Amino acid sequence: MTMARIAIIGAGNMGRAHAAAWAGLGEDVAYVCAPRAEEPLPGAEGARIVHDLDTVLEDPAVDIVSVCTPTDSHTDIAVRALASGRNVLLEKPIALEIPDALAIRAAAASSRGILMVAHVVRFFPGYERVDEAVAGGVIGRPWSAHAERLTSGGAAPAWLGQERRSGGILVDFAIHDFDQLNLLLGEPLAVTSVGSTGAAVETTIEYRDGGIGRVLTSMALPAGYPFSSALDVIGSAGSVRYAYSAPDSGTPGLSDYRETSAHGETRARVTGEDPYARQAEYFLHCIESQTAPSRSPVEAAIAALRVSRAAHRSLSTGQRVVLDALDLSAD
Repeated sequence: MTMARIAIIGAGNMGRAHAAAWAGLGEDVAYVCAPRAEEPLPGAEGARIVHDLDTVLEDPAVDIVSVCTPTDSHTDIAVRALASGRNVLLEKPIALEIPDALAIRAAAASSRGILMVAHVVRFFPGYERVDEAVAGGVIGRPWSAHAERLTSGGAAPAWLGQERRSGGILVDFAIHDFDQLNLLLGEPLAVTSVGSTGAAVETTIEYRDGGIGRVLTSMALPAGYPFSSALDVIGSAGSVRYAYSAPDSGTPGLSDYRETSAHGETRARVTGEDPYARQAEYFLHCIESQTAPSRSPVEAAIAALRVSRAAHRSLSTGQRVVLDALDLSAD
């Protein structure tokens, strides 16, 4: 594939992350499209700044559309881009509601373009190492997994706090961990969430093979609290853990992996390339080979959204939600 011409839709935090990733791979960001964008994005200084999607889609030289907008706009943008035959890298969550996700999947099925939902945690080296250990049988059959994702949320854009646009922390933030637990434990059957979105929410997920997943989520930690995440998996023959905390003014940060099995214990600091760049590079390989993205499949993105919507409903109603009985309309 010759150098791609890329349009980034959205000029917020994710737009900047995608611009840096594409620039790092030497690809040409031709457009940055956002209603109020005025300044160039770092890594996309030569891009033309436009304010409407039509301008982007009217340019036949654009190969890839990176959608980095608020979640409530994903369906319209992704469906239009796919209908025009573009390859679409769509920020997670795939959509705000399940019917919208299914509409995007249908648009991808009839498009000559490739769709990948950007569940970037799948490209973080530490999470990838956990996934490989479990898939490789290092800890035997996985019985349970616990994940947490904690931050102050102080730097989050205003739209993230508006449930009608983001779905709230269970749809926008916890979905990373729901996706990981689905990857590790299989098909989710039922979901129960307790707590408060203004403090912390704990979600329990029951899986068809008997596994149990638990996810602790909060964006209400005190100001200055560094972002942190962790993933623990316990199996019939051992356990594996990955923990991350972002650096701040007082600490250097942490990226620690620990694996315990019959062969002993392994501990390591995990380093690696920028996961956004790895994600973008993988997407380019999918386009070049014209193959669906098996590392981040659309069906997995929909499954993660189903868990998120079930968690949202459970928290609202105080009831356990069975996924097979989950109404696919907005809750």
